[in-house]
Amino acid sequence: MRLSAPRIPPLADSEMDADQRDLVAPMAAQGRVLNIFRTLARTPKAARGFLAWGNYILSRRNDLPPRQRELVILRVGFLCRSGYEWTQHVEIGVRDGLTPPEIARIKLGAEAPEWSEDDRLLLRATDELHHDNFISEPTWSALTGRFTQKQCMDLVYTVGQYTQVSMILNTFGVPLDPGQVLDPDLKAY
Repeated sequence: MRLSAPRIPPLADSEMDADQRDLVAPMAAQGRVLNIFRTLARTPKAARGFLAWGNYILSRRNDLPPRQRELVILRVGFLCRSGYEWTQHVEIGVRDGLTPPEIARIKLGAEAPEWSEDDRLLLRATDELHHDNFISEPTWSALTGRFTQKQCMDLVYTVGQYTQVSMILNTFGVPLDPGQVLDPDLKAY
């Protein structure tokens, strides 16, 4: 984590006004409201827009298969040094088919051994977007030879969304949720 304490603390239930409670009610009905949403609830109108786009990225409307989507999200989280993002999506990634050895290998990127060509391309494109805000012509050409146009667009949308999420989490200092443990590779530096 980049900060040892939140700059913008998550709201406790007792601190929320009616609009904030309405925003988090669907999450509370499912069992718990994560700290990211308790923090974003401080600006409910912005949070609603943010959640609408995020829901697209995490839905079946995103044509990247869930495993590959999580591969990309985890790579973004690691590149952005976002301990919260990484921690949340390790669990989701396992649920969506990533293995623990693959999750460990995500930290090494596209050049790590044993990736399929599709995974290697997705990781390379993610790295290029992170470092240059652009996918190079050779990588784009390889992607379009293996993925549909919509999948290529959804790849860029996913990297963009989770770069923004990581910026929010890192800058606001959103703390891990109870019971979570920070990956030692993402401790403050």
